[in-house]
Amino acid sequence: MKVTRAALPLMPVLPLCQRLLPSRLTGLSLALLKATALDLAILAGHLLLYPSGFTPERRAVPVIPSLGTQVTPVTPAVEETEVAEGTAVAEDAGVIEETAAILSAESTAAPSVTPNPPSAARLPAQAKPPVVLIHGFIDNRSVFVLLRRSLAQHGRQRIESLNYSPLTCDIRTAAELLGRHIEEICERMGSDRVDVVGHSLGGLIARYYVQRLGGDARVRILVTLGTPHAGTRVLPLANAHPIVRQMRPGSPVIEELARPAPGCRTHFVSFWSDLDRVMDPLETARLDHPDLSAQNVRVTGIGHLALPVHPAVAAGVRRALDDTPGPETESADHADGLTVA
Repeated sequence: MKVTRAALPLMPVLPLCQRLLPSRLTGLSLALLKATALDLAILAGHLLLYPSGFTPERRAVPVIPSLGTQVTPVTPAVEETEVAEGTAVAEDAGVIEETAAILSAESTAAPSVTPNPPSAARLPAQAKPPVVLIHGFIDNRSVFVLLRRSLAQHGRQRIESLNYSPLTCDIRTAAELLGRHIEEICERMGSDRVDVVGHSLGGLIARYYVQRLGGDARVRILVTLGTPHAGTRVLPLANAHPIVRQMRPGSPVIEELARPAPGCRTHFVSFWSDLDRVMDPLETARLDHPDLSAQNVRVTGIGHLALPVHPAVAAGVRRALDDTPGPETESADHADGLTVA
Protein backbone atom coordinates (compact mmCIF):
# COMPACT_ATOMS: atom_id res chain seq x y z
CA MET A 1 0.00 0.00 0.00
CA LYS A 2 1.35 3.42 -0.99
CA VAL A 3 1.85 5.93 1.85
CA THR A 4 0.39 9.35 1.02
CA ARG A 5 1.21 12.71 2.53
CA ALA A 6 -2.05 12.62 4.50
CA ALA A 7 -0.88 9.51 6.33
CA LEU A 8 2.49 10.94 7.29
CA PRO A 9 1.25 12.93 10.33
CA LEU A 10 0.16 9.64 11.87
CA MET A 11 3.67 8.22 11.83
CA PRO A 12 4.88 9.81 15.10
CA VAL A 13 2.16 8.07 17.08
CA LEU A 14 3.42 4.63 16.07
CA PRO A 15 5.73 2.88 18.50
CA LEU A 16 9.33 3.80 17.82
CA CYS A 17 10.41 0.19 17.57
CA GLN A 18 7.79 -0.54 14.92
CA ARG A 19 9.03 2.38 12.81
CA LEU A 20 12.66 1.38 13.09
CA LEU A 21 12.33 -2.39 12.72
CA PRO A 22 10.17 -4.80 10.72
CA SER A 23 7.24 -6.15 12.71
CA ARG A 24 8.59 -9.69 12.86
CA LEU A 25 12.03 -8.49 13.99
CA THR A 26 10.41 -6.16 16.53
CA GLY A 27 8.50 -9.05 18.09
CA LEU A 28 11.64 -11.16 18.26
CA SER A 29 13.63 -8.33 19.82
CA LEU A 30 11.03 -7.76 22.52
CA ALA A 31 10.84 -11.49 23.26
CA LEU A 32 14.62 -11.69 23.43
CA LEU A 33 14.76 -8.68 25.75
CA LYS A 34 12.19 -10.27 28.05
CA ALA A 35 14.00 -13.61 28.03
CA THR A 36 17.33 -11.92 28.75
CA ALA A 37 15.86 -9.98 31.67
CA LEU A 38 14.40 -13.20 33.11
CA ASP A 39 17.75 -14.98 32.71
CA LEU A 40 19.54 -12.17 34.54
CA ALA A 41 17.03 -12.27 37.39
CA ILE A 42 17.38 -16.05 37.64
CA LEU A 43 21.18 -15.73 37.59
CA ALA A 44 21.07 -13.27 40.49
CA GLY A 45 18.93 -15.63 42.54
CA HIS A 46 21.06 -18.62 41.59
CA LEU A 47 24.24 -16.90 42.72
CA LEU A 48 22.72 -16.63 46.20
CA LEU A 49 21.79 -20.31 46.20
CA TYR A 50 25.05 -21.47 44.65
CA PRO A 51 27.01 -21.97 47.92
CA SER A 52 24.29 -24.24 49.27
CA GLY A 53 24.85 -26.61 46.35
CA PHE A 54 28.25 -27.63 47.65
CA THR A 55 26.89 -29.13 50.88
CA PRO A 56 26.33 -32.90 51.08
CA GLU A 57 22.95 -34.01 49.81
CA ARG A 58 20.49 -35.91 51.94
CA ARG A 59 20.37 -39.50 50.83
CA ALA A 60 16.89 -40.84 50.42
CA VAL A 61 15.82 -43.89 52.42
CA PRO A 62 14.33 -46.57 50.15
CA VAL A 63 10.56 -46.48 50.40
CA ILE A 64 8.37 -48.74 48.31
CA PRO A 65 5.83 -46.43 46.62
CA SER A 66 2.33 -47.37 45.57
CA LEU A 67 2.08 -49.40 42.41
CA GLY A 68 1.64 -47.48 39.18
CA THR A 69 1.05 -48.36 35.56
CA GLN A 70 3.36 -50.97 34.15
CA VAL A 71 6.01 -49.56 31.81
CA THR A 72 5.59 -50.52 28.18
CA PRO A 73 8.53 -50.99 25.80
CA VAL A 74 9.98 -47.91 24.13
CA THR A 75 9.39 -47.67 20.39
CA PRO A 76 12.16 -45.81 18.52
CA ALA A 77 10.93 -42.57 17.02
CA VAL A 78 12.04 -39.00 16.51
CA GLU A 79 9.36 -36.45 17.27
CA GLU A 80 9.11 -32.68 17.13
CA THR A 81 6.75 -31.09 19.65
CA GLU A 82 6.06 -27.45 18.88
CA VAL A 83 5.28 -25.38 21.96
CA ALA A 84 2.16 -23.50 20.93
CA GLU A 85 1.08 -20.05 22.02
CA GLY A 86 -2.22 -19.29 23.73
CA THR A 87 -2.18 -21.69 26.68
CA ALA A 88 -2.17 -20.10 30.13
CA VAL A 89 1.22 -20.33 31.85
CA ALA A 90 2.78 -19.06 35.04
CA GLU A 91 4.08 -15.52 34.78
CA ASP A 92 7.83 -14.96 34.72
CA ALA A 93 7.56 -12.85 37.85
CA GLY A 94 6.31 -15.92 39.69
CA VAL A 95 9.54 -17.73 38.84
CA ILE A 96 11.60 -14.95 40.40
CA GLU A 97 9.37 -14.68 43.46
CA GLU A 98 9.44 -18.43 44.09
CA THR A 99 13.22 -18.46 43.78
CA ALA A 100 13.55 -15.62 46.27
CA ALA A 101 11.10 -17.25 48.68
CA ILE A 102 13.30 -20.32 49.14
CA LEU A 103 16.68 -18.61 49.33
CA SER A 104 16.88 -18.45 53.12
CA ALA A 105 15.45 -21.94 53.63
CA GLU A 106 17.85 -23.53 51.15
CA SER A 107 20.94 -21.65 52.24
CA THR A 108 20.44 -22.28 55.95
CA ALA A 109 19.23 -25.86 55.83
CA ALA A 110 21.64 -28.11 57.67
CA PRO A 111 22.76 -31.05 55.54
CA SER A 112 22.12 -34.51 56.88
CA VAL A 113 23.07 -37.85 55.48
CA THR A 114 21.04 -40.96 56.10
CA PRO A 115 23.27 -44.03 56.25
CA ASN A 116 22.75 -46.66 53.60
CA PRO A 117 20.55 -49.47 54.81
CA PRO A 118 22.29 -52.82 55.18
CA SER A 119 19.95 -54.38 52.65
CA ALA A 120 17.36 -52.79 50.37
CA ALA A 121 14.38 -54.80 49.20
CA ARG A 122 14.01 -54.87 45.42
CA LEU A 123 11.27 -52.46 44.39
CA PRO A 124 8.34 -53.67 42.28
CA ALA A 125 8.83 -53.33 38.53
CA GLN A 126 5.82 -50.98 38.33
CA ALA A 127 7.27 -48.44 40.80
CA LYS A 128 8.49 -45.13 39.45
CA PRO A 129 12.28 -45.18 39.23
CA PRO A 130 14.47 -42.69 41.09
CA VAL A 131 15.28 -39.41 39.34
CA VAL A 132 18.90 -38.30 39.01
CA LEU A 133 19.65 -34.62 38.31
CA ILE A 134 22.93 -33.52 36.74
CA HIS A 135 23.88 -29.85 36.39
CA GLY A 136 25.69 -27.93 33.67
CA PHE A 137 29.11 -26.33 33.20
CA ILE A 138 30.57 -24.57 36.30
CA ASP A 139 27.38 -25.15 38.27
CA ASN A 140 26.11 -27.41 41.03
CA ARG A 141 22.93 -29.08 42.23
CA SER A 142 21.44 -25.80 43.50
CA VAL A 143 20.24 -25.06 39.96
CA PHE A 144 17.56 -27.74 40.43
CA VAL A 145 15.96 -26.34 43.59
CA LEU A 146 12.65 -25.44 41.92
CA LEU A 147 12.55 -28.42 39.57
CA ARG A 148 13.26 -30.78 42.45
CA ARG A 149 10.46 -29.25 44.50
CA SER A 150 8.06 -29.55 41.55
CA LEU A 151 8.90 -33.22 41.04
CA ALA A 152 8.56 -33.97 44.75
CA GLN A 153 5.19 -32.24 44.96
CA HIS A 154 3.91 -34.47 42.16
CA GLY A 155 4.91 -37.82 43.58
CA ARG A 156 8.62 -38.19 42.82
CA GLN A 157 10.07 -38.62 46.29
CA ARG A 158 13.27 -40.42 45.29
CA ILE A 159 15.36 -37.63 43.74
CA GLU A 160 19.13 -37.29 43.91
CA SER A 161 21.68 -34.97 42.36
CA LEU A 162 25.23 -35.47 41.17
CA ASN A 163 27.80 -32.75 41.75
CA TYR A 164 30.86 -33.04 39.57
CA SER A 165 33.85 -30.76 40.06
CA PRO A 166 33.99 -27.46 38.12
CA LEU A 167 37.57 -28.48 37.38
CA THR A 168 36.37 -31.55 35.45
CA CYS A 169 38.16 -31.49 32.10
CA ASP A 170 36.72 -34.52 30.34
CA ILE A 171 33.13 -35.49 29.51
CA ARG A 172 34.09 -39.16 29.43
CA THR A 173 35.44 -39.02 33.00
CA ALA A 174 32.30 -37.23 34.20
CA ALA A 175 30.16 -39.88 32.46
CA GLU A 176 32.03 -42.64 34.29
CA LEU A 177 31.40 -40.83 37.59
CA LEU A 178 27.72 -40.56 36.72
CA GLY A 179 27.66 -44.30 36.01
CA ARG A 180 29.11 -45.14 39.44
CA HIS A 181 26.65 -42.75 41.06
CA ILE A 182 23.70 -44.41 39.32
CA GLU A 183 24.91 -47.89 40.22
CA GLU A 184 25.09 -46.85 43.87
CA ILE A 185 21.57 -45.39 43.72
CA CYS A 186 20.15 -48.53 42.13
CA GLU A 187 21.78 -50.68 44.79
CA ARG A 188 20.65 -48.49 47.67
CA MET A 189 17.14 -47.93 46.35
CA GLY A 190 16.57 -51.46 45.15
CA SER A 191 15.74 -50.19 41.68
CA ASP A 192 16.79 -51.63 38.33
CA ARG A 193 16.63 -48.35 36.41
CA VAL A 194 16.59 -44.59 36.94
CA ASP A 195 15.38 -41.52 35.09
CA VAL A 196 17.89 -38.73 34.45
CA VAL A 197 17.41 -34.98 33.89
CA GLY A 198 20.45 -33.08 32.66
CA HIS A 199 20.85 -29.35 32.11
CA SER A 200 23.22 -28.14 29.38
CA LEU A 201 26.55 -29.99 29.73
CA GLY A 202 24.89 -32.35 32.24
CA GLY A 203 22.66 -33.70 29.48
CA LEU A 204 25.68 -34.34 27.26
CA ILE A 205 27.46 -36.20 30.07
CA ALA A 206 24.38 -38.34 30.66
CA ARG A 207 23.99 -39.04 26.95
CA TYR A 208 27.62 -40.17 26.71
CA TYR A 209 27.04 -42.53 29.62
CA VAL A 210 23.93 -43.95 27.97
CA GLN A 211 25.34 -44.32 24.45
CA ARG A 212 29.00 -45.10 24.98
CA LEU A 213 29.27 -46.70 28.44
CA GLY A 214 26.28 -49.05 28.43
CA GLY A 215 24.14 -46.76 30.55
CA ASP A 216 21.02 -47.60 28.54
CA ALA A 217 20.74 -50.67 30.78
CA ARG A 218 20.19 -48.35 33.77
CA VAL A 219 18.60 -45.19 32.34
CA ARG A 220 14.94 -45.52 31.37
CA ILE A 221 14.34 -41.90 30.26
CA LEU A 222 16.89 -39.13 29.75
CA VAL A 223 15.53 -35.57 29.67
CA THR A 224 17.94 -32.88 28.46
CA LEU A 225 17.44 -29.13 28.93
CA GLY A 226 19.40 -26.91 26.55
CA THR A 227 22.04 -29.54 25.80
CA PRO A 228 24.42 -29.03 22.82
CA HIS A 229 23.84 -32.44 21.27
CA ALA A 230 25.56 -31.43 18.02
CA GLY A 231 28.02 -29.03 19.66
CA THR A 232 27.87 -25.27 20.19
CA ARG A 233 30.07 -22.50 18.81
CA VAL A 234 29.21 -19.90 21.45
CA LEU A 235 31.97 -18.11 23.43
CA PRO A 236 35.04 -18.99 21.32
CA LEU A 237 37.30 -17.39 23.95
CA ALA A 238 36.32 -20.20 26.34
CA ASN A 239 38.25 -22.74 24.27
CA ALA A 240 41.01 -22.63 26.87
CA HIS A 241 38.92 -25.04 28.95
CA PRO A 242 39.24 -28.63 27.65
CA ILE A 243 35.61 -29.52 28.34
CA VAL A 244 34.43 -26.50 26.32
CA ARG A 245 36.49 -27.75 23.38
CA GLN A 246 34.73 -31.10 23.73
CA MET A 247 31.40 -29.31 23.29
CA ARG A 248 32.40 -27.81 19.95
CA PRO A 249 30.88 -29.14 16.69
CA GLY A 250 33.11 -31.82 15.22
CA SER A 251 34.97 -32.58 18.46
CA PRO A 252 35.91 -36.23 19.11
CA VAL A 253 33.20 -36.49 21.79
CA ILE A 254 30.47 -35.08 19.50
CA GLU A 255 31.62 -37.41 16.73
CA GLU A 256 31.46 -40.38 19.10
CA LEU A 257 27.86 -39.52 19.97
CA ALA A 258 26.99 -39.31 16.27
CA ARG A 259 28.10 -42.90 15.69
CA PRO A 260 25.52 -45.71 15.34
CA ALA A 261 23.85 -46.78 18.58
CA PRO A 262 21.72 -49.79 17.60
CA GLY A 263 19.47 -51.25 20.27
CA CYS A 264 19.76 -48.30 22.67
CA ARG A 265 17.03 -48.85 25.30
CA THR A 266 16.85 -45.31 26.70
CA HIS A 267 14.14 -42.88 25.57
CA PHE A 268 15.31 -39.27 25.12
CA VAL A 269 13.30 -36.06 25.54
CA SER A 270 15.19 -32.93 24.51
CA PHE A 271 13.92 -29.46 25.44
CA TRP A 272 15.42 -26.72 23.26
CA SER A 273 14.63 -23.00 23.27
CA ASP A 274 14.44 -20.62 20.34
CA LEU A 275 15.95 -17.88 22.56
CA ASP A 276 18.80 -19.93 24.03
CA ARG A 277 21.89 -17.85 23.26
CA VAL A 278 24.22 -20.48 24.71
CA MET A 279 23.32 -22.76 21.80
CA ASP A 280 24.85 -21.82 18.45
CA PRO A 281 23.11 -22.80 16.28
CA LEU A 282 19.87 -23.00 18.26
CA GLU A 283 18.96 -26.36 16.72
CA THR A 284 22.06 -27.97 18.21
CA ALA A 285 19.99 -28.62 21.35
CA ARG A 286 17.71 -30.92 19.31
CA LEU A 287 18.55 -34.60 19.43
CA ASP A 288 18.39 -36.11 15.94
CA HIS A 289 19.91 -39.57 15.73
CA PRO A 290 18.52 -42.41 13.59
CA ASP A 291 19.12 -45.08 16.24
CA LEU A 292 17.67 -43.26 19.24
CA SER A 293 14.11 -43.06 20.51
CA ALA A 294 13.88 -39.28 20.82
CA GLN A 295 11.31 -36.53 21.26
CA ASN A 296 12.27 -32.88 20.70
CA VAL A 297 10.27 -30.22 22.55
CA ARG A 298 10.62 -26.68 21.26
CA VAL A 299 10.39 -24.02 23.96
CA THR A 300 9.55 -20.43 23.06
CA GLY A 301 10.08 -17.25 25.03
CA ILE A 302 12.78 -18.13 27.59
CA GLY A 303 16.55 -18.46 27.61
CA HIS A 304 19.13 -20.98 28.74
CA LEU A 305 19.11 -20.32 32.48
CA ALA A 306 15.32 -20.44 32.72
CA LEU A 307 15.03 -23.98 31.37
CA PRO A 308 15.62 -25.78 34.71
CA VAL A 309 13.65 -23.13 36.62
CA HIS A 310 10.50 -22.18 34.71
CA PRO A 311 7.34 -23.87 36.07
CA ALA A 312 6.00 -24.63 32.59
CA VAL A 313 9.20 -26.47 31.69
CA ALA A 314 9.01 -28.33 35.02
CA ALA A 315 5.50 -29.44 34.05
CA GLY A 316 6.88 -30.64 30.72
CA VAL A 317 9.66 -32.58 32.47
CA ARG A 318 7.12 -34.25 34.78
CA ARG A 319 5.04 -35.19 31.79
CA ALA A 320 8.07 -36.60 29.97
CA LEU A 321 8.95 -38.76 32.97
CA ASP A 322 5.39 -39.95 33.57
CA ASP A 323 4.30 -40.61 29.99
CA THR A 324 5.71 -43.90 28.78
CA PRO A 325 6.56 -43.62 25.06
CA GLY A 326 4.40 -45.79 22.86
CA PRO A 327 3.36 -46.18 19.24
CA GLU A 328 1.70 -42.75 19.24
CA THR A 329 5.12 -41.07 19.45
CA GLU A 330 5.85 -42.15 15.90
CA SER A 331 3.76 -39.26 14.55
CA ALA A 332 5.85 -36.14 13.95
CA ASP A 333 2.68 -34.04 14.08
CA HIS A 334 1.87 -35.05 17.64
CA ALA A 335 1.64 -32.06 20.02
CA ASP A 336 1.55 -32.31 23.80
CA GLY A 337 0.04 -28.86 24.44
CA LEU A 338 2.84 -27.51 26.67
CA THR A 339 3.42 -23.76 26.40
CA VAL A 340 6.32 -21.72 27.72
CA ALA A 341 6.20 -17.95 27.21
